[in-house]
Amino acid sequence: MAKRHGQLFEQITSMENLRRAYEKARLGKARMRNVQRFDRDVEGNLARIRQSLLDKSFTTSRYQVKKIFVPKERDIYVLPFAPDRIVQHAIMNVLEPICDAMFIHDSYACRQGKGIHRGSLRTMEFVRRYRYVLKCDIAKFYPSIDHDVLYGIVRQKIKCPDTLRLLEDIIYSVPGGKNAPIGNFTSQWFCNLYLHELDRLVKHTYKIKGYLRYCDDFCLFHDDKTFLREMKEIIREFLATRLKLTFSRAELFPVSQGVDFLGYRHFRSHILLRKSTATRVRRRLAALPKLLATGKITAEQYRSSLSSTRGWLKWANTHNLAITLRLDALEARCAA
Repeated sequence: MAKRHGQLFEQITSMENLRRAYEKARLGKARMRNVQRFDRDVEGNLARIRQSLLDKSFTTSRYQVKKIFVPKERDIYVLPFAPDRIVQHAIMNVLEPICDAMFIHDSYACRQGKGIHRGSLRTMEFVRRYRYVLKCDIAKFYPSIDHDVLYGIVRQKIKCPDTLRLLEDIIYSVPGGKNAPIGNFTSQWFCNLYLHELDRLVKHTYKIKGYLRYCDDFCLFHDDKTFLREMKEIIREFLATRLKLTFSRAELFPVSQGVDFLGYRHFRSHILLRKSTATRVRRRLAALPKLLATGKITAEQYRSSLSSTRGWLKWANTHNLAITLRLDALEARCAA
């Protein structure tokens, strides 16, 4: 059985850790009114948060729920900057290295040194090595995470009672028995912890080398098509019985068709930007000049958006796309 970790609460509630959590939670939010109010007495406010943790009066605040529609319709759950966001960062400052150490090498979401582009490079390795791929994703993943199952997994990893109480409070903070709210900083880690159970099945039980996962999207590569067809049913059963999840999609096909994964389409000889990704990039760039002219974004945000686009493009064969996007002209416009 894996090691269970104890004596974590003292680390979580130390003033040094709370200061680090405050700085992380504050990044990019310094202009928000509630953050500015907190900034007037940082030490005093952090001391009050610490006391609420120590006397166990802290509980997750009420969520504000807003709906977004890009890239797809989703509910986003918003908690106050203080105490909730600070507390969640304080928890993960301590738990992140513990979680990260137990995850498999080929889990790429929300981890330092991993991410979309490293996952894409690994996909290319597998595309060049194997003949077939089983490409899957999970239906309504975050809203489908079962609270009891998640808390059971957490209890297998952590034995510190006060830390468990905190995590239990967050896990069960949304009614209905399911949902790891998109918007919670802890949810991305709960996601990885939840599907680490699947990772263990694939990598440790069935010893599949050609496997990688990014959040709830994952691929299995193999030269035996029949074996992958059998794995599809094994995983379907495991998701249903162990994790109470279902497939949104599970497609088995030759890698020669190109593997559409992580925003890119992977072929043995080259990588292309996914058509839907390219369309979103075009729309976003087309809107930038007007947003800058009307003051809805700053020149710094304008340049950051262009830089981000170049970052995406450099990982694929996109020379012609870069020309049609007229990135040089857009950058010159901002410089002028």
